[in-house]
Amino acid sequence: MREYAFELALCSCLERETDWIVSRQLGGSVAAPGGRVVDVVGVVPGPGFDRRAAITADTIPPLAIESDVGVGAPVRPERAFDCSADVARRVADAAVDVGFFEADQRGGRRLVRRATRYPDDWFSSLVGIENKPDLGSPGDLESQLRTDASLALFDEVVLATESYVTRAHLNRLPEQVGVWRFDPDEGDTTVVRQPTRLPVDETGVEPVDSRPLRTDVALVPAAEKARIRRRIAERAYGKGWRPDPPGCVHATVTDDGRPYCEQFDRVVHPAAECGDGCPSFTGADRPTFDRASFRDDRTPWVADPTGVVRRQTGLDRFS
Repeated sequence: MREYAFELALCSCLERETDWIVSRQLGGSVAAPGGRVVDVVGVVPGPGFDRRAAITADTIPPLAIESDVGVGAPVRPERAFDCSADVARRVADAAVDVGFFEADQRGGRRLVRRATRYPDDWFSSLVGIENKPDLGSPGDLESQLRTDASLALFDEVVLATESYVTRAHLNRLPEQVGVWRFDPDEGDTTVVRQPTRLPVDETGVEPVDSRPLRTDVALVPAAEKARIRRRIAERAYGKGWRPDPPGCVHATVTDDGRPYCEQFDRVVHPAAECGDGCPSFTGADRPTFDRASFRDDRTPWVADPTGVVRRQTGLDRFS
């Protein structure tokens, strides 16, 4: 569980020392969905951040953002989404629930329109971080980082480790990848190598299948990368990084909101370590833990935004 505790400690540090929106375990591929999961993602706020924060604390459904539903005359979801009618209606309902769409009923039909324009400039860049506390057990680290560098879905890619970093380690990594040495106990970060900005506005190359002597790749257009980048940013905004603490009599949370076990005196991985498989597990209510307050106090994220309602002056006459 060392890597898990390392990851949470790094998230806490980033939240404390930057103005990023920090999240964990998000998809980092395009042509092969699920083929790459990035340990930590940092969303750097852009000029339109406050306008995005005012809409909702949740993730805005990506299909709603990508639909043809506008801020003018309301439309039937079935005609404005590039998907099945059932999916269109479900996504439209979800967008209404989070305050991105407004709904109207006319002639027995449910119509929707955007409550506001979506601020595409709400984030300025994305930082992808791969955690590998022990470089002596690198696993697929090299291939993962080469994929990140060639696809260029993130503006910057960083390797975070607890190990001493040698010249040999650096030579095995793509030169564009930055390297941080992070001490999870002290919360200190030493920059070993700065990351190089990646060409997110150009076509990326994503490995999709590897066999001996052959690697199949997909060319990913810049427009498709932009769409996935927005999805990653939205998912990060709604998700955050803090897990729920386990429902155990020994469970509590640290001052920064990490799940902690008083019996073993350390941060724990609730999904993997707690429950019937733990000899000290004693079922109880989860510790009182207001995740939203933690995020609201420590980041630009807004737990309870006012919401946005656009006045459609005179437009109803033409619907």
